[in-house]
Amino acid sequence: MSLVRLLEEKTRKTLFTTPSHSQSKFIYEPLKQMYMRDISETEAQDPQEALKRAQLWARTVYHTYSTTFLTNGSTSGIIAAVLACTRVGDKVLIGSHSHPCHFNAVRLAGARALTYEVEKDKDWGVPLETKPEVIEYYLNRYDIKTVIITSPTYEGIISDIEEIKSICESHNAFLIVDEAHGALYPFSDKLPVSAVNIADFTVQSLHKTAGGLNPTALLHSNCEVDVKPALDMFMTTSPSYPLLASIEMTIAYLDSLEGRKEIDNLITKLDNIRARCSGCEFFGDDPTKLLLKVPEISGKELSEILYNDFGIEDEINNDKSVMLLCGVGTDNKKLDKLYKVLSKF
Repeated sequence: MSLVRLLEEKTRKTLFTTPSHSQSKFIYEPLKQMYMRDISETEAQDPQEALKRAQLWARTVYHTYSTTFLTNGSTSGIIAAVLACTRVGDKVLIGSHSHPCHFNAVRLAGARALTYEVEKDKDWGVPLETKPEVIEYYLNRYDIKTVIITSPTYEGIISDIEEIKSICESHNAFLIVDEAHGALYPFSDKLPVSAVNIADFTVQSLHKTAGGLNPTALLHSNCEVDVKPALDMFMTTSPSYPLLASIEMTIAYLDSLEGRKEIDNLITKLDNIRARCSGCEFFGDDPTKLLLKVPEISGKELSEILYNDFGIEDEINNDKSVMLLCGVGTDNKKLDKLYKVLSKF
């Protein structure tokens, strides 16, 4: 039985278990449906078994050694991967622009972080890709156990993961890829190549671009290092099964004909916006992220104009550019409005 079917079963016994709301006390009425599907691991039908089956199924979708459902974001996946493949005192190579969880993971593992600098594009104000030669430079000089790469970057810049993996292999170093913003990559040939079948560990956030609920995510493994003991050290023993079931449904949608079609249609529409809005300049490797700027207007000013004059809020901005994040759920109405606004510049 899948997680979804388990939660949708209508018959309920008289429960004297956690959660005490017993699927009937809706303290916050707007979340009524979530209360009704919020179950406990102590029930006769063990949801942990359904979770195991769901994760085994997900492994076949992604063609990985293992795929683990996460309900504490990609952060928990990064921490688990680092704890699983490092020991106290090991050196871990991390980009200076990395998410704080990379550094926190190293501290929790009792390892040592070495940082490499990532070049910043002066015209766009965003960090560029991690260059393979930089990784090779550090691996040639230090006994590094693990390398963590962020690809894509927040703004959609891609690194050559295949080349970096080859370098890591030649130095017997693990490669962890933070692909939090690339959860759509395995489901469209129009998107960059995903790291899920290349790196030793890859994390993806379903809630960023793939239509998932906050803070659902995935941890993919392509090696025999068991991440479960690491996850068990800090993950709750009372997980949210509605969130876990939503992960199962999100993956199923992404892998469906409908989901793949939505992704490809989104990319086509965004490409049309780039082609037709001649007053704007665009940059980046990920077509689902509109990293743009307008000549003679700073990124901060453009952000304020979009927000105050047109009611459009960007994901992130800097002095040079703004980034509008799109993904599953970015519908035609939103894109039509965006085109009308950007065509004014």
